Amino acid sequence: MPRRTRSVALTAAMTVAAVASSGCDGAVRSSTTTPLVDRGTVRIAAASETPSFNPYSAFGAAQARYAYDSLVNIADDGTLTSGLASSWRATTTTASFTLRPGTTCSDGTPLTASAVARALTYAGDPAHQLAGAQAVLPDVPFTASADDPTGTVSATSTAPYPFLTRTLGLLPIVCPAGLDRPESLDRSTRGTGPYVLTRYTPGGPYEFTVRDGYTWGPDGATTAEPGQPARIVISVVPQASTAANLLLTGGVEIAGVNGPDRARLTGRGLVTADVATVVGLTFFNQRPGRPLADPALRRALVSALDRQGLANVAVGGTGRPATDFAAEGAVCHAAHAAADLPAQDAVAVLRAAGWTRTAGGPLTKDGRPLRLRLITSPDLGPTLPPVAELMARSWTALGARVELVTESLPALVHAMYRTGDFDVVVGTSPGFDLPVGFVPFFSGPTPARGLNFAGVANPEYDALVAQALQETDTAGCDTWHRAVAALFRSADALPIADGRSTVYGHRTTFATTFGGRIVPTSIRLHR
Repeated sequence: MPRRTRSVALTAAMTVAAVASSGCDGAVRSSTTTPLVDRGTVRIAAASETPSFNPYSAFGAAQARYAYDSLVNIADDGTLTSGLASSWRATTTTASFTLRPGTTCSDGTPLTASAVARALTYAGDPAHQLAGAQAVLPDVPFTASADDPTGTVSATSTAPYPFLTRTLGLLPIVCPAGLDRPESLDRSTRGTGPYVLTRYTPGGPYEFTVRDGYTWGPDGATTAEPGQPARIVISVVPQASTAANLLLTGGVEIAGVNGPDRARLTGRGLVTADVATVVGLTFFNQRPGRPLADPALRRALVSALDRQGLANVAVGGTGRPATDFAAEGAVCHAAHAAADLPAQDAVAVLRAAGWTRTAGGPLTKDGRPLRLRLITSPDLGPTLPPVAELMARSWTALGARVELVTESLPALVHAMYRTGDFDVVVGTSPGFDLPVGFVPFFSGPTPARGLNFAGVANPEYDALVAQALQETDTAGCDTWHRAVAALFRSADALPIADGRSTVYGHRTTFATTFGGRIVPTSIRLHR
C-alpha cells in the first residue's frame, strides 16, 4: 500500500485531531426563537490557546475556519457542497475543482486557480513539516496544477486514494500574500474567509472582524445575513467548570463543555449542539518478543473485560461501549464492535493456547508468568487512569501480573514511539473522520519509519485496505467495514466508549460540523 509516511509525531496528531474531523457527516444546528441582534459581538470560550494562527500548523488549524475557506464544504446530510469551488469531480487518483468567480483574498486581490494550486503544493510539501496540513491532506504524494482562464485546479496523486475531494477539497487555502511571508501567518490571517484576525494577544483573547461583501461561504453563505456578528472574540478558558459558569452568567455566548458540568447546564435556556466522540482507545503491543503478539492471548484478555463497566468509567456515568474506532457520524462509520470483538470464555481460550494456572498462582506458559505493563496518561483525559485500573483488575483476576503505570503525556509518547516498553496502552482516539486516517496506526512500518507503534500485523486488514483504496469516496464503505471487522476479530485494538460533548450557546445559534467545529457563517446573535 504505497503512501507517504507521515512525519508528524503522535503529540502533533493529537493536537490536530479536530482538524481531521472536518470531512465527516454534516452539521448539527442549534435553535432559538428570540429576535436577532445585527452586527453585534459574539464571545467564544476555547479550551486552549492558539500560539500560531497559521492554518497549516498544528495549532492554527483549529481556528482556521474563521479566516480561511476550503474548496468544498460538508452539508447537513454529510454530502459535499460548494466552497471556493462551484463544481468538482474526482477518481481515486485525480481531482479537479472549478472556482466560483468573484472570490477575493482579505487584502482585496482576486483568488486565482494558480493561487490555489500554489497553496496545495506548499501545504503538501513534506519538507515544510506542516502538521495541521498533513492531518487534512491525503496520505499519498500529489501534484497540483492550474488553468487560470477556466478557473480550474487539478491534482493527481501518485497512488490510489479514495477521498481526494474530502482531503484536498477541505484544506484551508492561504492566499499568495501569506505564502510569500509564511512567518506572518502566526499573528495575522491571509485568507478568503468571512473574518479577519484583527487583534492577537499572547494567551488570548483573539479578535476577528467580519468581511463585508463575502458571498462564497458554504453553499453560497454570505456575511450579510441579519444576526451575523461583526466581531468574534475568542478567549482561552481551560476549565470546563469555568466555561459553564460563563455561559450561565452571560460571560460568553458559545462554549463547548463535557463531563459532569453538562448536568448543571441542562434546562437553563441554552441552545445546544451535541458532538459525538470516542473516549479511550486501547492498543496491544504485538512487536516481536512481547506476549501480546499472540492473538489468542489478546482475544482472551478482551473477552475478560467488562465493556459496559469500562464505558461507565470512561464517561463518568452511564456509558455506551464504543461501536467503532471513529465517532458516530464519521465517513463509513458502522457498529462493528458488538458483533466482531471476541466474547469467549477467557479461561478456556487461555487453556487452549497453553496457559495454565494453579490455585492462587500466576498464569504461566512454558514456565513463564504472564506479565503485562499497562500504561496510560491523565493528560489525555481524567477518566483514562480509572479505565486502565479496571482493566488491570480484570486481568489480575485471570492470573496476570499487571504493572499499572500512569505517565505524563511526553513519557507515554516516548514509550509508544521510542522504547516500545509497554504491553497495553490506554490512550485517546485520534478522532479521524475518514477510515484512511487510521491505516498508519494499524499497518505499515513501526517507529521511527511509521506510526504503527503497536506493531499491528493483520494481513486480512491490509488486503481489504488495499481494495478500499481503489474505490472512490463512500463507494468503498462496505470494504472499509470489513477491514475494521478484521481488526476487531483479531483484538488488535479496543475503543472504550461512545461519548458526547456539547457546544452551548447563550443567546446565540450556530451550526457545527463533526467534532464540534462551529461554522462561522451560521452564527446568529439573539436578544
